[in-house]
Amino acid sequence: MQPVPPADLPGYPDPLYDHLPAGVVVHAADGRIMSSNRMAQELLGRSEAELLGANPVAGAWAVLREDGSAMPADEFPVSVVLRTGQKLSGLLVGMVGPGLTNWLLCNAFPEFDDSGCVRQVVVCFTDCTALKNTRDSLQASEQRLRLVLKGSTDAPWDWDLATDVVYYSRRWWNMLGYPSGDGLDDAGAWRRLLHPDDAVMIADYLADLLPGTRDGFNLEFRLRHRDGHYVPVLSRGFVLRDEGGKAVRISGVNTDLTERKRTERHIHELAYFDHLTGLPNRRFLIGELDHVLARNRRSRQFGALLYLDLDNFKLLNDTMGHDLGDMLLEQAAARLQGTVRHSDQLARLGGDEFVVVLESLGATQQGAATEAGRVAGKILAALGQPYQLGTLLFKSSASIGITLFDSECTGIETLLKQSDLAMYRAKADGGNAARFFDPSMQDAADRRAAFDAAMRSGLSLGQFRLFCQPQFDIHGRLVGAEALVRWQRADDDLVGPDQFIGFAEESGLILPLGAHVLHESCRALANWQCDPVLACLKLAVNVSVHQMRDAGFPAALADILRGTGAPAERLCLEMTESVFAENMQEITGRMHEICAQGVSFSLDDFGTGYSSLAYLKRFPLAALKIDRSFVHDIGNNHGAGSIVEAIIALARKFDLEIVAEGVEDEAQRRFLARRGCSSMQGFLLGRPLPLAEFEHKYSAA
Repeated sequence: MQPVPPADLPGYPDPLYDHLPAGVVVHAADGRIMSSNRMAQELLGRSEAELLGANPVAGAWAVLREDGSAMPADEFPVSVVLRTGQKLSGLLVGMVGPGLTNWLLCNAFPEFDDSGCVRQVVVCFTDCTALKNTRDSLQASEQRLRLVLKGSTDAPWDWDLATDVVYYSRRWWNMLGYPSGDGLDDAGAWRRLLHPDDAVMIADYLADLLPGTRDGFNLEFRLRHRDGHYVPVLSRGFVLRDEGGKAVRISGVNTDLTERKRTERHIHELAYFDHLTGLPNRRFLIGELDHVLARNRRSRQFGALLYLDLDNFKLLNDTMGHDLGDMLLEQAAARLQGTVRHSDQLARLGGDEFVVVLESLGATQQGAATEAGRVAGKILAALGQPYQLGTLLFKSSASIGITLFDSECTGIETLLKQSDLAMYRAKADGGNAARFFDPSMQDAADRRAAFDAAMRSGLSLGQFRLFCQPQFDIHGRLVGAEALVRWQRADDDLVGPDQFIGFAEESGLILPLGAHVLHESCRALANWQCDPVLACLKLAVNVSVHQMRDAGFPAALADILRGTGAPAERLCLEMTESVFAENMQEITGRMHEICAQGVSFSLDDFGTGYSSLAYLKRFPLAALKIDRSFVHDIGNNHGAGSIVEAIIALARKFDLEIVAEGVEDEAQRRFLARRGCSSMQGFLLGRPLPLAEFEHKYSAA
């Protein structure tokens, strides 16, 4: 069949056919194009000459389905109509052209010959590319919105102010524990679910927002959950206004703040509360004290700050373990909470230290002191009751320092410092007591600070000098010496160890002081190697519990021995029994580490402390030293002589050397010699001498 010009098509007048706003293509029964109008040529992007006689079904055209996939030839509109003989309506196809795709809405219908066979197919189509792109964009936006809402925990809502219709999303109800809002979702539902304390705030907020000009809002409030508790929510959204600025619609989303509030509360607790006892910590206390002092200035009444420290807590912690120490602290905190008033401030500063702040104790200092003393007495009684720590029944007590304050208070840190000083006064008086701050305590603290500075300066200036006291055997031969330290503050001011050793241990200066004494002693031992007499001496050097507690002490001692060239076998470290109140396993390991270097150990002041025979078996000791108190009573007290005899016999049993100190008369020396004491020292035999004088007196030269 030959192509038919438009003018020869029945029913299609040429002027109308070419000016139709839709494309029209007529296909013959074999699918070839017989004619096309001008709009069809434009939409298909082909000229009339290219279209006439062309057969799209033959595969020359690229056509897309609505979903963008390639459309096979048997789904082309003309193919469907030729195959079925049925009319086709509303099929969306994409015609792929150079650089772009046109989307066409197609209708196709058959024309039959006299025998009822399809003679030709007329396909009409209009351009809907813009509509298709808009619909696709809208669908993509809707899909993105659905995914965002599905992945979000936010709950959308909308309020039409003109009709007072409120839309609540399913998630809005889910957030409050309801599967849906069926039967509940009227316009006033959200108001009925508001926390009563938030209702006025919401009303005021809307009264300001709606008449104003703001488009956005952001506020927090609480809604009642189905279970009865209240859910904190953050509501954010947009206010739609008409041309006159009147609010006509409010839309927004609610965010559940439960987890955020829980996290904020946890962070607050970590920052301001003690994790063990649950009490406020020092940071919280400082902030509260600011408010207390401000109220105190307004009321013109006295208050008091009580600084508490548990007696002997460190001993429990070190000997029985931190678990029991923590149990004691928890029970002590609970007792304090049950003792003080609800209006009083209670905090744990750290370790075993607590603070109680009492307000409104009266307008007179005497009355306030009486009331503060009464509260302190109640606290001491409560904390003095036995504690059940697992299977252990433990008796403890506390020391309390009290300072009063009024409207003229000088500051928080001053109060803490004053009460701390008073607490140490109570502890120095034996503990289980309360003491008020007195200006004389501050003077004592100032003197301690000056003494600390002087000691530090003395160490750096080399004012701490080594003295040696000789030790002799029962035959009067010089066999050793004990190194002693004196503080030469000035030419005529020689300070004995009883005036500074205790302070050095409290302040931490014992470590540098001990290191200095060890270094000077080892330097002396190295020098003595050149002298026939001094080279045979053993030098005893006292070490403190603080040095033995230091994990780096064995290595530091090895460095001193190596640096000075001192013979390790001539060095004997003397310890008191207090060192064994520490971690025994740790101390034993440290002693063995030091003994491996060739250094020996002696137990000083034996018989005055714990005096457990287990020490002699468990620890690597080479000698025992009989305390001077037993030696002093020989001849005056039969019991003292018996104790000395028992110590000597015990030392022999364990193959230990025995040294007696404090030998001051001949009767004491003879008694010790007859009992087989290895060596002795004391004023009878030789006083402590400066190192240079000792070397001059006893050297072979």
